[in-house]
Amino acid sequence: MTMNGSIIRTALFVPASRPERIPKALAVGSDAVIVDLEDAVEETLKEQARADLDAFLQANPEARLHVRINAASHSGHDADIALCSRHPGVVGVLLPKVESAAQVRHLATCKKPIWPIVESAKGLQALVEIAQAQGVERLSFGGLDLGLDLGLAAATAGASRMLDQARFAIVLQSRLAELAPPLDSVFPAIDDPDGLAQFARDANDMGFGGMLCIHPKQVAVVHQSLMPAADELDWAQRVMNAAAQGAGVFVIDGQMVDAPVLGHAKRLLERAGM
Repeated sequence: MTMNGSIIRTALFVPASRPERIPKALAVGSDAVIVDLEDAVEETLKEQARADLDAFLQANPEARLHVRINAASHSGHDADIALCSRHPGVVGVLLPKVESAAQVRHLATCKKPIWPIVESAKGLQALVEIAQAQGVERLSFGGLDLGLDLGLAAATAGASRMLDQARFAIVLQSRLAELAPPLDSVFPAIDDPDGLAQFARDANDMGFGGMLCIHPKQVAVVHQSLMPAADELDWAQRVMNAAAQGAGVFVIDGQMVDAPVLGHAKRLLERAGM
């Protein structure tokens, strides 16, 4: 595998059972739109949701979507894979509740980039093999489900400390497997933009490239919160300009600039789309 440097700050979910919302989600400006065949769709509506997504992709061949399919244990899993396989508009597949590399290998038959979502103790235990499995582009993380599986008390400081250990493992294994930066869990409080902004900044500080979003109005908040400050961008641009002159180790604002500092400057500019 090779390092994938694509920047995904936001990945916005939209239910497959509400196909009329897909164009609206695509227009929001999220870096990725994930049509959800799993948790957002009632069990009795699964087949209809799959048919609706099939029809949307046929009618809109220019659309580019990610799809969260049903888990490997679900009866509709293989039908979901078949749907994703036959549509070029599906540019990636999210595998929820992943618990083994074998599940990833089975999905890899669809020939699409895979985003495994770690949501259980078994998935966390198998994380090394999952991250190294062929076809994986980046990892993601379901904090609510993992917390439930581990018996954590939701929204407490103790639960946060435990989940941060899982985050460390996901960032570490992403780097070792040379994957794209992982995506953090959803922030469930839709009407708390300040909390969301802090959550997104914390995720970025911990090495996540971005996060999963559950409402369109979260997208702009996350993008703004991840934008480096003007003085940071000015510093980074001056560092890169000096490096372009062919200098090896040099000094900017009294700070020695070597390879790690240069890498930090480059990442700041990438976050800003520069």
